[in-house]
Order: sequence, then C-alpha cells, then structure tokens
Amino acid sequence: MYSFCILLSIQTSRSDRTSMSMMLMKTLLTLIFLLSILHNSNAQFDDYCTADEQTPEAELLAAMNWACQNGADCSAIQENQRCYLPNTTKDHASYAFNSYYQNMKHKGGSCYFNAAAILTGLNPSHGSCNFEYLP
Repeated sequence: MYSFCILLSIQTSRSDRTSMSMMLMKTLLTLIFLLSILHNSNAQFDDYCTADEQTPEAELLAAMNWACQNGADCSAIQENQRCYLPNTTKDHASYAFNSYYQNMKHKGGSCYFNAAAILTGLNPSHGSCNFEYLP
C-alpha cells in the first residue's frame, strides 16, 4: 500500500510538470510571436491626418488654406487633378492636412489645425487619389 501512494505521488508530480511545461511553452511561443510582430513593424503604425467630419466647412476651408500655404502639396486637389474628385471641402481638406502632416511631422508639424483634423490608422486613399504616408 505504501508503494502505491508513492507511485501515485510520482505520477501526479509528473503530470503537473508536464502541464506546467506545456503552459510555459505556449506562453513563450506567444511572446516570441508578439515580439516578432513588433520587431518587424518597428512598433509603428501608419498614421494619416484627415479632416474631422464634425468641423464646420468654414473652419475646414481656413485650415486647408493655411496647410496649402505652409508646407502641404495641394496640387493634386486642383481641378482636373487626381484628387480633385470628390469635390468637397472635407475631401480636399483631408488631402491637404495629410500632405502637410506627412511633410512636416518630423520637423515639429502636427495634425491639429485648430481641432479641424484627426489622426487615423486607416488609409483614406480612394481611386487614383493616393494619400502619402512617410514613416
């Protein structure tokens, strides 16, 4: 009877060790996977600066004009150019805000424009109109 208790104790101990080993291995594999994702992406995600839909049109227009005069390349939103359509203040402002932000973000520029713009991780490009992204 005594040997049966020892054998049961050894089997339980081995079972616990196997279970703990499996759990540790799963945890390590998960950590390695997550670290490889972060390493490959340099922990950075694309960010685009677009017009906030809640901003009144007059404010968007003023902010867009400022962006176009201070570092944004607004040639693509001119008539007959690739980003002219849809011809809305919101769409044109989004393009101008993003152009300014991408060109100036490493020089102290921001995506603020008197609260007329927001950052998004979603690429706002559409059709032939490609929004620039600079890492």
